[in-house]
Amino acid sequence: MNNLFGLNHKAAVLALAASAAFGAHAADMKEMRFGVEASYAPFESKSPSGELIGFDIDVGNAVCAKLKVKCVWVENSFDGLIPALQARKFDGINSDMTITDKRKTAIDFTDPIYTIPNQLVAKKGGNVLPTVDGLKGKHVGVLQGSIQETYAKAKWAPAGVDVQSYQAQDQIYADLSAGRLDAAFQDAEAASKGFLKMPQGAGFAFAGPAVSDDKLLGAGVGFGVRKNDKALKEALNRALKELKDDGTIDKLAAKYFDVKVVMK
Repeated sequence: MNNLFGLNHKAAVLALAASAAFGAHAADMKEMRFGVEASYAPFESKSPSGELIGFDIDVGNAVCAKLKVKCVWVENSFDGLIPALQARKFDGINSDMTITDKRKTAIDFTDPIYTIPNQLVAKKGGNVLPTVDGLKGKHVGVLQGSIQETYAKAKWAPAGVDVQSYQAQDQIYADLSAGRLDAAFQDAEAASKGFLKMPQGAGFAFAGPAVSDDKLLGAGVGFGVRKNDKALKEALNRALKELKDDGTIDKLAAKYFDVKVVMK
């Protein structure tokens, strides 16, 4: 076990006592169970054959390989990921979850791995903008439990903008394509790769500039872990640092993104 995670004897004892790393005795650690909401390309989605694919999936598999454990993926709705983590249905959240102060009251996070801008998507040539005036009388779709939902309900909904929450991102895109929504608010890479470059995204484009708010939209994505899982957090941080230092995560990101996203 010490070789498996590079822990010294003291850390191993702490991990064992707290059953921290994987909800089992440290000596028996064989797998890392990640919770994921699999409809958010290019971070996590399913291939036609049903295989989980995407940047987060690749990073998770690289971390598991570094730790010499098996990756197990547990699908869950995004808004239920934190309660499911707390209920020990899996060991960590790996689903493009941004680190925010609000989420940190419930769970802990690893060091940030990457950051992605947030943008609206709407019909080309429209007058939709990510402001109260630019969304007046509009219907905006957001993923339930996401930072975009938090922002939209705090900044736009009080001014009369109709903010509609969905359990899966692909449901938002379907309603946007069908005209039931005027705009969708999500991170820019997910919108680009998961919608705008797909057939159903024809006739749509980014509407206005990226939206920034460190308090509500956070400043980076990390793995979510339970607050008492200190040994697991330390092990994941070590693995992530090594994968950043040797360029592995940059190479994985280059497969999916047009801009540099990895946070050192």
